[in-house]
Amino acid sequence: MAAATDLCRCPWVGADPLYLRYHDEEWGVPKTRDIELFEKLILEGFQAGLSWITILRKREAFRAAFDGFDADKVASYGDAKVAELLANPGIVRHRGKIEATVANARAYLALSAHQSLAAFFWGFVDGEAIQNRFAFIAQVPPQTPLSKKIAKELKKRGFRFTGPTTTYSLMQACGLVNDHLVSCHRHEACAAMARPGIAG
Repeated sequence: MAAATDLCRCPWVGADPLYLRYHDEEWGVPKTRDIELFEKLILEGFQAGLSWITILRKREAFRAAFDGFDADKVASYGDAKVAELLANPGIVRHRGKIEATVANARAYLALSAHQSLAAFFWGFVDGEAIQNRFAFIAQVPPQTPLSKKIAKELKKRGFRFTGPTTTYSLMQACGLVNDHLVSCHRHEACAAMARPGIAG
């Protein structure tokens, strides 16, 4: 078996061990549980204007600060909790993004009364991940017509900080689209999971 450092990966990974594990074990793997998708939606929103490794390094602090991304709890946050979060050095202290997280929890709960978050997202790809076959990182788009469509629907439903670029990042991370380069050792592995089976 090749050493971890010898494997061919997407060039954005770099050498940080945390990023290597994220790329090899999470990125592009289909997410079908609402809690996973909700967490990713929130963290992708916090990433806006920052690098993903910054968010990844703070992920455990985010989970602790936001009650494990329990939407019922987050949706109940008031001004005192927002002030507490703004004083928390472990997370990104951005009032707009924190307030958007509360709004997104409420929007998610409203959606889940009729449809699971997984069914919502995977419905846009008919339950099967889009398989791109990019050879170079320059070919990978920052957004697509589909991510624009999903972002528009999210906005209509009350979600915030979920523009088309953020939405496309979520699609990549959650395996709705396979954007591992064809030379990457994870491309075929993720392609094999293209139809994860979505309930609800």
